[in-house]
Amino acid sequence: MSSAGRLLGQAAFFALLMGALGLFAGWPTYSALPAETAQLKLSFAHGAKKVAACRRLTPEEIAKLPPKDRRPDDCERRRQPVEVELLLDGTPLYRARLDPTGIAGDGPARVYEKFAVPAGRYTLTARLRDSDRATGFDYEQEMVVELAPGQNLGIDFRADRGGFLVR
Repeated sequence: MSSAGRLLGQAAFFALLMGALGLFAGWPTYSALPAETAQLKLSFAHGAKKVAACRRLTPEEIAKLPPKDRRPDDCERRRQPVEVELLLDGTPLYRARLDPTGIAGDGPARVYEKFAVPAGRYTLTARLRDSDRATGFDYEQEMVVELAPGQNLGIDFRADRGGFLVR
């Protein structure tokens, strides 16, 4: 076989290979969500309030401490658990008590949950309690959302920005 024939054969082989790759790159089509469905994602990490307030040490108590440990206040490290609720048109979609992370219980509470819902218009209510109160919530936000088919709507929580953020 001549070198021109070999080059032509190689070109045909690579053209066929590239065509097969192109075909399988776009077919079969894949969708992470069923048709006419949208997705809500609740995702945040939040450090709740401390279990107890700091206590001022007396000069005698400070003097009893080793020199490297002397400090004016004695502060509890543990944090409160975080209570979170997510309602869609008044129906509970998610409700949980999130314990703080870390060996000493002083880290943030974390959540990452996904919910597939039919596309449409909804009243979304998000609530969070991060204090020692027995009833009610420290943060509550209600919003009307229009979910398109295939849409991903992220729900985040940032206390420094006033509460829940929808993106």
